[in-house]
Amino acid sequence: MKKTILTIVLCGLTFIAKSQNASVEESTYGIQTGILGVWFHNEAKLSEQIVLRSELGLDSEIFGGSFYDGVGFLMTPVITLEPRWYYNLNKRVSKSRNIAGNSGNFVSLKTSYYPDWFVISNYDNLRVVNQISIIPTWGIKRNIGNHFTYETGIGIGYRYYFAESAGYLENEGEAAVNLHLRIGYRF
Repeated sequence: MKKTILTIVLCGLTFIAKSQNASVEESTYGIQTGILGVWFHNEAKLSEQIVLRSELGLDSEIFGGSFYDGVGFLMTPVITLEPRWYYNLNKRVSKSRNIAGNSGNFVSLKTSYYPDWFVISNYDNLRVVNQISIIPTWGIKRNIGNHFTYETGIGIGYRYYFAESAGYLENEGEAAVNLHLRIGYRF
């Protein structure tokens, strides 16, 4: 009987030792690219599962229609602040999966500002109206080896155009979609 109790206690201590909380990294830096852009980012730890992702990059857009001769392409700067909650880190650790570089599933509130600083385009004299978007997003981020990552996410939110500052009669807002697929390098 004593051997049975001792065995159960030792097994219980082993399970307790394994039940440590997983945590995001203190700070990670990287660069990512996707079909429509390139971004430099930092993720700073706020709590065990929450980071603040700051991002500076160039978003791209393809456009066309009856107003333009053909298909147009433009790149414009974007500044993003995005609190992310990596909600499944403990589950990934319990299944012996990698969480390095904040590899896991996340829910975020992606807030992006598009300033009218410059535009790179195949059309001359193109401008972008200052705008801000707030998009709740669900996504995943995974590692490929030690430094490479891939990330995908989807969300629906709101975009507000500061059109009056560009000479239009009134500002306007609309629904916005965040659908991204990116590969990157983590420093």
